[in-house]
Amino acid sequence: MTYIPISPRERDDMLKVIGVKSLDDLFDAIPAKHRFPKLDLPPALTEMEAYAELSDLAQSNENVRGDMISFLGAGMYNHYIPSVIDHMLRRGEFYTAYTPYQPEISQGTLQAIFEYQSLMSALTGMDVSNASHYDGATATAEAVSLAYAQFRGKRKKVLISPSVHPQYRAVVRTYTQGMGVETAGDSESNLNLSPEAFVNQVDDNTCLVIVQYPDFFGRVNDHTKLIEASHAKGALVCVIANPTALAMFKTPGEMGADIVVGDGQPLGIPMWYGGPSVGFFTTRKNYVHKMAGRLVGETIDSRGQRAYVLTLTAREQHIKRERATSNICTNQGLLALATAIYLSVLGKTGLQQVANLCYQKAHYAASELSKVRGYKVSSETFFHEFVLECPAPASEINAHLLEHGILGGYDLGQDYPSLANHLLIAVTEMNSKEEIDTLVEVLSEVSHD
Repeated sequence: MTYIPISPRERDDMLKVIGVKSLDDLFDAIPAKHRFPKLDLPPALTEMEAYAELSDLAQSNENVRGDMISFLGAGMYNHYIPSVIDHMLRRGEFYTAYTPYQPEISQGTLQAIFEYQSLMSALTGMDVSNASHYDGATATAEAVSLAYAQFRGKRKKVLISPSVHPQYRAVVRTYTQGMGVETAGDSESNLNLSPEAFVNQVDDNTCLVIVQYPDFFGRVNDHTKLIEASHAKGALVCVIANPTALAMFKTPGEMGADIVVGDGQPLGIPMWYGGPSVGFFTTRKNYVHKMAGRLVGETIDSRGQRAYVLTLTAREQHIKRERATSNICTNQGLLALATAIYLSVLGKTGLQQVANLCYQKAHYAASELSKVRGYKVSSETFFHEFVLECPAPASEINAHLLEHGILGGYDLGQDYPSLANHLLIAVTEMNSKEEIDTLVEVLSEVSHD
């Protein structure tokens, strides 16, 4: 976006048009005492003093990668990130790139997005990908917008599995406020329903069915029959997928999914403090005109050479607002590039190796933990996360683990009251056998008959 300075005369003309005499008049609605509050700031520091103080504060933080053993996942995972990703992202042309409205000077950025789209389409088994969203939750919410638009608002029910990430479900409800959309299906009473039984709740008013793969509890289900049954009732199906797991298991595209979304954080993006991340969004070709966000296409320029351009960007900046499918204004372009670099560096074989390491280590951990008195592994078919039933409240178990330098699993009782004594344990390729054995040993200290 380009900001052009205006002259005092132009400023006065604009103020006259909106009926005020000065810039100060624009703030009349704000009580005077609140307009310019005095900030209670400490005395100014020199750069050297500020650096020393911030360094002291940083030293008090415990680093998951260096200081702690982590078994916490629930949507944000501790994977190894090849150093080449950070080196490439630090190039100035990537740091400073903005929306590539002018293809003549944006071919590099456009090609990078095109490669990302191609990789995500291949990974999910779908026809087309957009240039990404903010995270997996917003991508899921945009899937609802697509389905609602596809049925022109005539179907208003969105059926969400209770085993979809709680934060994703919350974002969907936030997005759909005022749309007249009814969200249903995710009550805790449905928690143990099989996918086939869950689809019985689909009716003639359902526009979209949302399931997760693997689900929030790490379980892996083949959703092919659910998707077929949903289609038979006229509804679309969105599958929220863990991209790492797609290197090992059947793709949602093979199952017949209409939309596949998810969070790209496992693909070369650090955990930071929970974000930022990147949300991938892929779909069938026949729904591309209803897809939100940016899409880069390949074409031929006037000299017959391959070129890249923005295409089918059904956003309010490009078309009439009432025809826009979404008002989302940008995407996580830099992080989408990180994802593309990660997938390119690892390749198909490398990603399969990462997925296999996650799978094997998680199943070793589950096997060893199931031998400890008082603990029970609730999950059967899972990828790299599983539910562990504990002999004491999950918060107490995690507090004990923290005393030993271990970041424990996610306390499921926060979102599912019936699972108050259950932890969601995540294991990735970063967890060694020694770390898993340490977890088992420390947990055995609070075991009960």
